[in-house]
Amino acid sequence: MTAPRHEKLLADLAELKLHRIAELYQEVLNEAARKQSSMLDVLAALIGEEVTVRRQRALERRLHRARLPKCKTLAEYDFTFPKRIPKQTILRLFDCDCVAQQGCAVFIGPTGTGKSHLLNALGHTACEKGFSVQFSRVVDMINTLTTAQINGTLEKKLRHYTTPQLLLLDELGYLPIDKRGADLLFQVVAARYECGSIVVSTNRAFRDWGAIFDVDNTLATAMIDRLMHHGEAIIIRGDSYRMKDKPTE
Repeated sequence: MTAPRHEKLLADLAELKLHRIAELYQEVLNEAARKQSSMLDVLAALIGEEVTVRRQRALERRLHRARLPKCKTLAEYDFTFPKRIPKQTILRLFDCDCVAQQGCAVFIGPTGTGKSHLLNALGHTACEKGFSVQFSRVVDMINTLTTAQINGTLEKKLRHYTTPQLLLLDELGYLPIDKRGADLLFQVVAARYECGSIVVSTNRAFRDWGAIFDVDNTLATAMIDRLMHHGEAIIIRGDSYRMKDKPTE
């Protein structure tokens, strides 16, 4: 190919944003000539490379937007450590069918039983399956929404938590939530009801949620009702995995 035609082709590919094809086309053509491959094979190879790169970039964007704290996988989770854990229920959750169906789940268990690990791993799995995800500790989300409410930008900031297909809320119950915070959390849950999936981790049984929300049992009941209408509680029992190697007296 002459230099002008080569430059024109590169310019056209750049305009179409086919950057991976622009990088590889000469190499693929040379390999095709060596193997005497058909032009259809060449076209399939180039398009396949472009699609692969675009999918990887899209995954990286979803992971970046999800704000997951650290890469965790389901394979890394030790199902043999907890004294009780509904493994099959968790495996079904990781199929992400519930995300597509706007379902919910609540991981309930003591500190150190791997709830945050599972939440994080679920976020990565959902991103890999093409879903938009947002991860946040409950206290961080409430602080963000409280600041937005004071600044008059609450409606805009709420969309940050109501738009993604899957919202992951970690560590509910570790710190008390005042009336304003409880109302803001309920706004998120109510806005996502039957519109978006929520998965929560908590160290408190449902009967204790009223104490979390400034002794507001009515709000706690309403929140649980929305989460469990199309959701399930996943109860994990056991000791802290972090303390398993510590000497005991």
